Amino acid sequence: MSVENDALPVGQEHRSLDRLIRMFARFVSTGYLVYFVLLLPELRRTAYLTSPWWTWFCVIAVFGSGIVFGVVSFSKNITLIRYAGSLAALTYLVAALSWWFAWDDTLFDKGGNFLSAFPGLATLAAATVWPPIPVFIHLGTALLSVQLSNYVLREPFMTNPFVADLLFGIMFCTIFVAATLAALRTARILDATISRTQDDAAGSAAAEARAVERERFDALIHDGVMSSLLSVTRQGRTQSVVKQARSTLHQLDSLRANSTPTVVDMTEAIAQLRAAATDIDDSVTVVIDADRACDGDEPPTYPSDAVRAIGAALAEALRNSILHAGAAEQSVTIAARPGSLRVSVVDDGVGFDQSAVPPHRLGVAVSIRGRLRQLSGGSSHIISSPGTGTTVQLAWHDGAVT
Repeated sequence: MSVENDALPVGQEHRSLDRLIRMFARFVSTGYLVYFVLLLPELRRTAYLTSPWWTWFCVIAVFGSGIVFGVVSFSKNITLIRYAGSLAALTYLVAALSWWFAWDDTLFDKGGNFLSAFPGLATLAAATVWPPIPVFIHLGTALLSVQLSNYVLREPFMTNPFVADLLFGIMFCTIFVAATLAALRTARILDATISRTQDDAAGSAAAEARAVERERFDALIHDGVMSSLLSVTRQGRTQSVVKQARSTLHQLDSLRANSTPTVVDMTEAIAQLRAAATDIDDSVTVVIDADRACDGDEPPTYPSDAVRAIGAALAEALRNSILHAGAAEQSVTIAARPGSLRVSVVDDGVGFDQSAVPPHRLGVAVSIRGRLRQLSGGSSHIISSPGTGTTVQLAWHDGAVT
């Protein structure tokens, strides 16, 4: 059984705010459903107080929009969920304010306006998707309207102080509304912190990878110069020595210009990837699967950025395996073809559940998935489950090569 999380869109690995919005939407929606069931007898009993259109508006629009808020929360489109929350909040407010136009002012009832039973719930819908100031304006307007309607409806039968009822409602509802706003603000801060941390980690990892690559490149240049000189002394001016010398001079020119080559050939790409693995563990088994049929006068080349990114991700995958796989055997397979590079890091260790990885663990998210996602033509695939080992597949493919 494999667990795959690569389908997440860019930047969505740790969307705490979106998850919290969905949770509150379902909570609010459940509240609307419960209140509808509880208030249905009262709604039918007090229907005579207002015009029929208002009663049906409450049944269909007010309670319906609240329930729809929860249903839409299962959608992947967070914007649609926000629209549904706004609709639920606004329809309650419209119902509370339009009551004054629907009420027959000659009729009274000690039960009052049934909307006064859940003004805080409607404001919770607003708090889930709106900024704080509009939320508290919604709360104050809704409470003022429904408490005032209660006051005028109950006046012949009850003489509750209007101001005291209004202040109690504001204080009671504010507790839950403020808690919701605080939770959502914490989620926003968490998302922003994770995003900044990932950016910093990605930048640090990229800088480290460039430094390591430059050191390795300098070593390759040194080896190329020495190899060319030795080849001249032993073989003389042969065609192969001339080609080797030209390649070395090209590398030296690139280094003198304070730049790195934009492409590397198959041999150098394999050497860099092998070095990335052995730098982490010099005893690791590295299997090379190269299409040697292409090693003619024009061997296949690969973007140096692709080789560097895959090498850095390979090193991180191998490092994670050594740290977390337990007593396991690791192996690395490098497959080089014209227009594609593929690397597999395999261990037979304890494996892991990817969905249980904490958000603050950035090794997989940044150093493997994030790095390959930013690479044009790059991809990563992780297959693991508890007890079955782990396979990390890294790849680059040239879109122009089919």
